[in-house]
Amino acid sequence: MTVERYRKILVAVDGSESSRNAFRQACRIVRHDKSWITTLTVVPPYQDQFQTLNIREKVSGALKLEGQKILDDISTVAQEEDVYVKFRLEEGSPVDTILDVAEENFFDLIVTGRRGKNRLDRSLIGTVTARIIGLSTCDVLVVPKNTTVAWSSLLVPIDGSSYSASSAQRAIGLAKAYGASIKVISIVDVTEEFQAQAPDAVENLVSQAWQHVDEVGRKAHAMDVPAERFVREGESFKVITDMARKQGTDIIVMGSHGRTGVKRLFMGSVTEKVIGHAACPVLVVKTAGA
Repeated sequence: MTVERYRKILVAVDGSESSRNAFRQACRIVRHDKSWITTLTVVPPYQDQFQTLNIREKVSGALKLEGQKILDDISTVAQEEDVYVKFRLEEGSPVDTILDVAEENFFDLIVTGRRGKNRLDRSLIGTVTARIIGLSTCDVLVVPKNTTVAWSSLLVPIDGSSYSASSAQRAIGLAKAYGASIKVISIVDVTEEFQAQAPDAVENLVSQAWQHVDEVGRKAHAMDVPAERFVREGESFKVITDMARKQGTDIIVMGSHGRTGVKRLFMGSVTEKVIGHAACPVLVVKTAGA
């Protein structure tokens, strides 16, 4: 199993409080780990074909000026955190541009806020953030405003899938690198009616859940990483976020479905709900940790 920290970090910023805090936390990761950091803001292209060239140029210039103001504000945070940052201002679709920059420059982590500036977006997490998670080929760290990033205690939900296996591998590797501990949890999420009608089946599910956490626990033990093991019953996202709060978890490490051929969100409803309700940052693992 590879044991390493993130070395090339891309931070997407849009002027929101959430993205500003995400950048500050990324700076602290970089300063501690001596990693490379680039921050990127994307302005939309102005392509109204019915406007004159002069008007289009003025509007485009105004949009770029607004983007530069966002970067200027972020640069003050970089100075406060005493971190060297490469700044990029691009024009285009925010999601496509962020993903293209990340892929073309071999970033291994994208850091983003949970919600952007769009107050009309009623979803649990911002639309841009959601699509980045769904389509990214590298890991994504989602940082809500007013939270900090630390690596001393990681909560790892698993369900026996290949996605959760990858997140468990990543969590063990990070815990080893940072001298941290992990808490591994598997959840039996069934209705009360199912419990009443098929108690034997529920017992089998609980047994399987313990097998999953024990397997991860053994892998952690082999790497000398302390691992506590839990099996709980209930609604998955509520159990995960409640445990994170009660245990004082620094980061929740979760798996996600891989990249699809269509440009739509594809992360899994549990992961989306955890990100939307968690009181701490959530690391979504898109690549194997081994």
